[in-house]
Formats: sequence, structure tokens, C-alpha cells
Amino acid sequence: MTVTAETPGAPTSGTVVPGSHMAAPPRTFKTPVVLAVLALVTFVVFGLLGSPDEVTFRLSDATDAIPLAPLILPSQLFCIILGVLALIGAAFAFWRAYRRTAVPLYVSLLIGAFFVVGLFASVGAGASVPVVFILTGAIGLSTAVIFGSLAGVIGERVGVANIAIEGQLLAGAFVSAVVASVTDSLFLGLIAAMIGGALVSMVLAVFSLRYVVDQIVVGVVLNVLVIGLTNFFYSAVLADNAETFNFPGTLPFLPIPLLSDIPVIGPVLFDQRITTYVMFLLIPAVWFVLFKTRWGLRIRAVGEHPLAADTVGINVNRTRFWTVTIAGLIAGFGGAALTLGSVGSFVREMSAGQGFIALAAVILGRWNPWLAAVAALLFGFSRNFRIWAGQIGSPIPADLIAMTPYVVTLIAVSVLVGRAVAPAAVGKPYIKE
Repeated sequence: MTVTAETPGAPTSGTVVPGSHMAAPPRTFKTPVVLAVLALVTFVVFGLLGSPDEVTFRLSDATDAIPLAPLILPSQLFCIILGVLALIGAAFAFWRAYRRTAVPLYVSLLIGAFFVVGLFASVGAGASVPVVFILTGAIGLSTAVIFGSLAGVIGERVGVANIAIEGQLLAGAFVSAVVASVTDSLFLGLIAAMIGGALVSMVLAVFSLRYVVDQIVVGVVLNVLVIGLTNFFYSAVLADNAETFNFPGTLPFLPIPLLSDIPVIGPVLFDQRITTYVMFLLIPAVWFVLFKTRWGLRIRAVGEHPLAADTVGINVNRTRFWTVTIAGLIAGFGGAALTLGSVGSFVREMSAGQGFIALAAVILGRWNPWLAAVAALLFGFSRNFRIWAGQIGSPIPADLIAMTPYVVTLIAVSVLVGRAVAPAAVGKPYIKE
């Protein structure tokens, strides 16, 4: 800021007064570097060093209402083009970082999409890529993670670090299978799963809010406790009485007339189980409640500045308790998606770390329901790639393929370390004086 002097002793025009301007933000090249690595891998590994064979993207089957012709492309040339586009995007990211401006989210998404498409095109050279199978499988494998990430967003927005998502998913999966088997009602199994997840959340809320126990410690203990309890009851009861207590079946697919016949997006979005439809509706609903309603404003106020919220008459701990309980309901429903919406029975430790992946999606999504869902979907794509690559006999070692979902999540989260800012009061107990 410059000050024009009109009096003796004052700074002359054009003189910068020390301390009168804000320091420019530091340059950070973390995101551009990661994007450049993805672009180089797409260009060099998938493109220049890739197979010259053709890859066939199969968009539909012959039995579909509106069959589409497959898209046949030269794999190497296609990946080179994708790599060039990705390198241009990475160069733009470096330019933005040099100018100390944030890299637009769409640039990261585009380069990530180029990398994923290039990966499938390279691995699928000489074979076919079933696009509908890839997309539907990714959604199915990420459904539970998306429910868990929504629970994490809600909990942390209100100021409670919900490390117990893993336990809530597992409790929902176990209870849904048992109740649905005993009552022969999948609907009651869904309700029971929500109650199971909510009970775990209530324990977390009571110990962290009422007794001011460290929320991280309580969450870890609850995860271990739920794993131990479900393993015990599985061995003691379910294993020897599977037909009675662990044979609920799966929810039926519910195709929406006309919409499900649309090529590609029809079977992906409009021919799903009820758990997936609920997920589709819940993502915008959670966003709307958090950012467009008075209740959402209270939740965010409690998570950012509980003292100010208390000053205007909001009961901080009561708001946190019931909000975390609702988050548990959502996570429990996600547990039911593992059993009733996928496998059809309960398996020991079937959540398999998806609750922790959901926490990573919360960070990667910057505590936004939409972005957290996209991050969780990335995990689903990684898992489905492992399945598909195994089916076509990929030369990539099976152990390396199995690592893919977790490596992708680790890289994605590392990009945002130091940039993603959590709600100010998350994990901090509030004691009214």
C-alpha cells in the first residue's frame, strides 16, 4: 500500500510503509508436482512404452435396449494424446503455483481422469474394457465408503473426530445380516443396521463429550471393540448356524423404467439397489442441510467456534451428541450396503479398513459432501480395477494390483497435507464455564 505525503516527515508518494501490506502467500508446488508425475506416467509408461495393440471400449451389450458400437482405439497413440493433454494441464498448474494462486480443482480432476482412462487403455490393450461394468462396479465398491465419508463430514463439521467409522460400518453390517436373517425382512435389517451404527456413535459421543475422553482414543478403542465382538459372535453363533443367523440374501435391483434403458448411464445410475439410490439422494441432502439450512449453520458454528455458538444460545454438547448420532445412522446404513447390498451375508472384518478410507476421503474432500463422495469413488475405481485386471490376466503382479486402492488414497491425501483446513474445533472438547 502506498501513502501520499502531504505533511513534512510523512512518506513521499510511492514509498511502501513497512508492515503496511500483507505478505504474499508462499509458493507451494506440491500439487503441481503430483499432477506432473501422473501426467508423465500417462505419457511415458502408458503411451511411449505402452502396447501398440488396439483397445476396445465396450459401451453396451447386444441385449441392451439401445446398443452402442464399441469404441476401438490404438492404445499407444490414445495414451500419448492423453499424456500430452495431462502435461499441458500440469504446466498450467505450475504456472498457477508460481503466481501463488490455487490450482483449480477441475485441473486436478481432468489430469486424474486422463491417468485413469490411460491406465485402463494401457492394461486393456489387445482386450476390451467393459465401461458399464467398470462404472457400476466402482459405484458398488465405493457405496459403503461414501456413506462412511458422509458420516465423517457431518461428525467433523460439528467438532467431533469420528475415528469410529470403521466400527460403525462393521456394526451395521453384522446387525443387518443377523436381524434380516432372523426376521426374514431385509427392510428390518436396514433399520437395525442404522440403529447399530447409531449406538456406536452414542458411545463415542458420551465418552468424548460427557467424560471428555480423547476422541481419537475412544474411536480407536471402539473400532477394536466392535471387531472383537463381531468376531466372537461370528465364531460362536453365526459360523455353525449360518442358515438361521447369517443368510439374509441381497436387496433386489430396482431398474427405473425408461431411464434404465439410456445407454451407459442408464444401467450405471438407474438400475441399482435401494442402498445405492439412498446414497445418490443422501449426498446432495447432506450438502443442502449443512450449507443451506439453519440447522446446518448451527452445526458448522459449533464445529468452528463453540464459544460463540454457546453465546447465542446453542447447546454445544447437545448439538454435537445428536449430530454424531445421526452420522452413526448413516454409517450403519453403509454397513448394511456391505451385506444386504452386496455379499448377502456377514464375513469376519468385512469392512476391511473402509472406515479409515472414508476418513481419508473426508480430508481429500475438504469436509465437503460432494468432494468426499468423489474421493470415495476414486477408491471404488481402484478396487474395481484390481478385479478387472485380474479377470483379463494382466501381467501386473497381483500383489501390486491389490495395493492400488491404498496407494492411490495415500497419494491423494498427501497432496492436501497442509492445504486442507479442518473445522477449527474438531477434536476439541467444549467445557462450559
